[in-house]
Amino acid sequence: MPPILTAAPDAARPAEPADAALFLNRELSWLAFDERVLEEAEDGRLPVLERLKFLGIVSSNLDEFFMVRVAGLKTKVINQVAERSVDGLLPAQALEAISQKTHALVERQHTLWREVLVSRLAEAGQRLVAPPDFDAEQAAAARALFGSQVRPALTPLAVDQGHPFPQLRNKSLNVALLLRRGGRRKVRGTEELLAVVQVPAVLPRLVKLPGAEGQAHALLDQVIADHAGELFPGFAVVHRAVFRVTRNWDLDIDDEESQDLLNTIEDELRKRDRGAAVRLEVAAGAPEMLVARLAAELSLGPADVYRIDGPLQIQDVAGLADADLRPGLRVEPHLAVPSRAFEEGVPLVEAVGRGDVLLHHPYQSFDPVVRFIEEAAADPDVIAIKQTMYRTGGDSPFVKALSHAAEAGKQVTALVELKARFDEDRNIRWARKLAESGVHVVYGVPGLKTHCKMALVVRREGARLRRYVHLGTGNYNPQTARLYTDLSLFSASPELCEDVADLFDELTGYAEPPRWKKLVVAPGNMQKRILELIGAQRDRAGRGEPARIVAKMNALVDPDVIRALYAASQAGVEIDLVVRGICCLRPGVPGLSERIRVVSVVDRFLEHSRVFAFGTGPEAELFLSSADWMPRNFNTRVEVMFPVEAPELKARLLEEVLGLALADTARARRLQPDGTYLRPDPGPAAVRSQMALLEAADRRRTVRPPALRQIAAPDPGT
Repeated sequence: MPPILTAAPDAARPAEPADAALFLNRELSWLAFDERVLEEAEDGRLPVLERLKFLGIVSSNLDEFFMVRVAGLKTKVINQVAERSVDGLLPAQALEAISQKTHALVERQHTLWREVLVSRLAEAGQRLVAPPDFDAEQAAAARALFGSQVRPALTPLAVDQGHPFPQLRNKSLNVALLLRRGGRRKVRGTEELLAVVQVPAVLPRLVKLPGAEGQAHALLDQVIADHAGELFPGFAVVHRAVFRVTRNWDLDIDDEESQDLLNTIEDELRKRDRGAAVRLEVAAGAPEMLVARLAAELSLGPADVYRIDGPLQIQDVAGLADADLRPGLRVEPHLAVPSRAFEEGVPLVEAVGRGDVLLHHPYQSFDPVVRFIEEAAADPDVIAIKQTMYRTGGDSPFVKALSHAAEAGKQVTALVELKARFDEDRNIRWARKLAESGVHVVYGVPGLKTHCKMALVVRREGARLRRYVHLGTGNYNPQTARLYTDLSLFSASPELCEDVADLFDELTGYAEPPRWKKLVVAPGNMQKRILELIGAQRDRAGRGEPARIVAKMNALVDPDVIRALYAASQAGVEIDLVVRGICCLRPGVPGLSERIRVVSVVDRFLEHSRVFAFGTGPEAELFLSSADWMPRNFNTRVEVMFPVEAPELKARLLEEVLGLALADTARARRLQPDGTYLRPDPGPAAVRSQMALLEAADRRRTVRPPALRQIAAPDPGT
């Protein structure tokens, strides 16, 4: 296998547009983000439960990575697809590189757990105890719990010629046992038999035990493993080990051929747990013969096996924090402040009718977004409500409000995206509930995911009808709105509202795409428009005029956009990119991208907003979007990019959202040409952008740090 590309292109020769060395590998860039999250868990300045939270996020991220990205690459290898990714790696080469990086990442993760967090939790009065370390009282409590509440839910599963290896659910915890008939002494002619016990997902993972000091818990799977021999009377347990299987979790749906998309997706969801295994996690102490047997049953190779010296599915351990509200163990909860634009007792539409309103979540309350739909549902003058739903969360107030509006006789339309990955089952339930209430439910355009976040309210005001819209960068989900940074724009602009209405018509009926007045829509013209905006700055730089691009997003992958940014940099455009996760662009390469800087902010809240600024000064064009700069967003999703035109709102985005991220010297890692990230060395005067925004929200005023002048007038030497 050729070496993995880690060096930047040779600056002595001109870069060719198709040169693989221009691009960083997408999968390795994803894993680099997980490394940055792990750095937060390693940060001794954070409270112990906050560190535990970040440790669990790493595991959750890796689950999705294996279920989607690794599964996709394995499928290509099985089908002998020899297509190279844009960075030049074949699928098999990418899998080898991924294996090396993920094994090292997992080892680092669990070393932190064993050598640091276990003792820090014990100091805080939280102890996770394994059966070998139970005292007499804890052992008796675990035995009683097993007999009364756990044993009745278990099913012993033999694995032999008459009992096939069980079809284990994705991400389920299980106990593997090697058994021998009649005792531990090996009897001639007998063999060690394999058995499996599945850990019931309906039971709490953390088992509370009596403890002399503080709180003591054990893991349910370890309690089951300790008593599993009782399920096989007449046999002795020779070896036992907890293990976990990760499967291919992508749906295989051709919705253009499907006559009933909802039923088709339900059928595919039932097949998910039969997806091919892609990873085996097993307790580090498991004997090789047991691990080899499990891997063979799951058709996995040695590189797919991860020996875990610590809790499997460690994100469950974060449950230790659920009932422990003592100060000092976690960050103080943030109470989002209300927006001054929305006065108490004044209908939202009245405030929006006076001018556009911008909200920055979670620093500002998400409540107005909920109220926008709730008030419309109760307003007798509102005649129609339309809304997209991608991920709405549990017990959604939006579903309730739309249902009430339909029951009141309003024209209500909900576009529910059934193919929202990992939320398909929940969205099916919401779709059925809405339809039962009289809401007109549609599932979008065949072959595309509807990912845009928009809501439209039509209201009768005197002799005319007036439209109001909400457009956002994040989902209509009050739970994640407290954890993700996102932006909301409320507007009654006739042109913007007309565009949103036209887009809903296109999504729900038969309509040719109109000539958009304000919106930029994908698929269709979003990639083209972004390339035009980048090209315009390149042309300005070529004429010797000030040229500037500042963009914030979750991922930068699209090769055409990356090439355009390289060309703009070569022409003299100063470019700053705030890319939270995957970034396939190499910044700082002489002769190619020396004017491009990329930072990734990883902190208390998940950075999720997409903000794009082209130009300098008052003439800069500002856009918000639901879309990252990725081929999937441009080509296979319905996305919107919408302008922010009010001068005070543009200034706020430039200074508060983009500016603070670029000024961050505490949590903003800087991407290097080789794909590594340089962690800041914060001093006493370091800027921490999220903390500055929290403090600004508490003071209910906007921060305008002097360092942000570089947004409007960049210094080429920075």
